Amino acid sequence: MNPETRKPPQDAVTVRRLRLGIGAVGVALPIVLVVGHIVMAGRPSLLDSLSGYYHTEMRDVFVGSLCAIGVFLISYRYRWPDDLLSTVAGVLAIAVALFPTATEAPVRAASATHRWIAVVHQISAAALFALLAVFCLFHFTRPDRADVPPRASATRFYRTCGGLILLAIALGLASNALPHDVRDTLKPLLWCEAVAVFAFGAAWLAKSDALFRASEIPEVATPPDPAAAPAAGIA
Repeated sequence: MNPETRKPPQDAVTVRRLRLGIGAVGVALPIVLVVGHIVMAGRPSLLDSLSGYYHTEMRDVFVGSLCAIGVFLISYRYRWPDDLLSTVAGVLAIAVALFPTATEAPVRAASATHRWIAVVHQISAAALFALLAVFCLFHFTRPDRADVPPRASATRFYRTCGGLILLAIALGLASNALPHDVRDTLKPLLWCEAVAVFAFGAAWLAKSDALFRASEIPEVATPPDPAAAPAAGIA
């Protein structure tokens, strides 16, 4: 008999869709923000960071996308401690959306409230990226529920994504030491954030099929028991 493939259980389908949603929004967000702003502004221009697009005509896209990622992460239920970390990451994503970064106005022109909001935004964004790196480096590299470990190539990919996120965080922080005119020309923070978001989204997209591969293990047909076969009649 040909081996039959088990149909993935419904919870695996749900988790896969959540992973797909998180990954798709993550990959699309930097592209949509940058291209959308260029189209709306009618001229090629880049902002200093992805968070800066909150203060442009792309605000709704920025807030809506981060809130969607946050809801996906909060709804993500797989196993401990993934559930806890994804819930915390979801809350942080929503906080990044609702507590905007500071504008480019002079510091003295900003009120104390706005400065505190900007601090909450920065802390939430840094913690969010750190948790997303933890998912890539530690959680995605573990076996899924069917105890089927990820392939070696997949493990390398997840670790590469996690490493890129951590490297982007480090370079983004280090870029603050650059002269203002260099930062204004090269936009290092924008590129670092874009790389981190791309890596995060790519890892979740790649992981979206992991449960299906674990669930679609061929079922080997059990050979009939000779003792259970009916005895042949004597002519």
